[in-house]
Amino acid sequence: MTYSIIQKSQLEGSLRLDAEYYQPEYLDIGKKLHGCTNLDLISKKITDFGAYSQMNFVSYVDNGVRFFRNQDVDEFFINDADPIYISQETYRKLSLNLEEFDIITPRVGTVGNASVIFKYHLPASANQNLAQIKPDQKKIDPLYLSVFLNSKYGNKQFERLSTGNVQPWLNLSQIKSIKIFIPSYEDQMMIRKISEKALLEINSSKKLYQKAENLLLEELGLKDYKIEDDLSCVVKLSELKSASRIDAEYFQPKYNKIIKFFDNKIDTLKNLARRKTLNVEIIKDTEYNYIEIGDVDVGNGNINSNKLIGSELPANAKIKITGGELLISKVRPTRGAIAIVPLDWKKNFIASGAFSVFDVEPPLREYLQIVLKSIIGKLQMEKPTTGTSYPTITDEDVENIKIPVLSRNIQQKIAGLVRQFHEARKKSKELLEEAKRKVEELIEKK
Repeated sequence: MTYSIIQKSQLEGSLRLDAEYYQPEYLDIGKKLHGCTNLDLISKKITDFGAYSQMNFVSYVDNGVRFFRNQDVDEFFINDADPIYISQETYRKLSLNLEEFDIITPRVGTVGNASVIFKYHLPASANQNLAQIKPDQKKIDPLYLSVFLNSKYGNKQFERLSTGNVQPWLNLSQIKSIKIFIPSYEDQMMIRKISEKALLEINSSKKLYQKAENLLLEELGLKDYKIEDDLSCVVKLSELKSASRIDAEYFQPKYNKIIKFFDNKIDTLKNLARRKTLNVEIIKDTEYNYIEIGDVDVGNGNINSNKLIGSELPANAKIKITGGELLISKVRPTRGAIAIVPLDWKKNFIASGAFSVFDVEPPLREYLQIVLKSIIGKLQMEKPTTGTSYPTITDEDVENIKIPVLSRNIQQKIAGLVRQFHEARKKSKELLEEAKRKVEELIEKK
């Protein structure tokens, strides 16, 4: 049992009486940061973006000015998986805009992450759920500050200060009160250099992924392909009966048009890879590494897992993982939650039944990941979806996806780029973990 004994004088002026706020872990962090500076004292400005993102004049466009939301804020880096944009006209009407080396962090929902804005993100703005921190660079290095906020000493303060159960929430005064450890200039520069190396790796990974996708699309003549929604189409009664569907969306011509680009070199996924169908028997007292849909980063294909005792696993925890499998999400499939399981994930790994899981060898495995995350895969997974707010597809839908089969030489080139992409991502993550670890060591030595 974990508990704390708190004196009345320690009740933060009676502003917080909930036991959660006084967890031993939080108290220990507070003790180690005693005497440190409040975030607002080393910032030129800490503010939010108001309620304008809900106003009538804000509408999204295909290309324009980047507009950030909670899901775009990762540890240190902006997540580019599913960007949205606003027009220049809308941007000019907004009262707050972002600048280089600003830090943005969620105030609602997924509190705790903090991302740096770099020059290549600009111009940009954000919605009302994010806070804008503008570090005073005469007092603190912004890259160091971001690493600190993402370390346990920053993250746990966000977590402790947040209120609400279903949806954690932070107000600006709480964010301003976060304690910041400021080491020597030399130590800040050490952390900054590690962060800059991580930034180089992440930017390299983006280029590698784009190169792999471009190679695929160029080989298929789809490099500049534009998806168009036809206003109408003619469908035979026999097609309705065959599909057992009568919704117009299902029969949009765009779904068949893309297949015609590679219909002379095509196969189905079920003929190229074997889907795992056997469910594993869960032992209640055994610890498992559980993989669910949210553990797949839709932007980069990285994958995480959560440790759970067998008795705590959801009913949908079904598929035994032995390393190297290709996971394809059947829930909101067009998001691109498609990942390759690390080869060393062998013992007591379990995947959610919301994935279709395939055994497939390289280079086809990496090639399939690129195909399925491209417009080729996304359009085919969009067509059979059922449901509106939570669209899903079936294992059979996934197995019937048509795959363009390019030469083995091209597959190997694409697979090589994908492997380099994952290595660069892994290296970037390792560097950021190193930076956070060094920040934590500096605090623990002070």
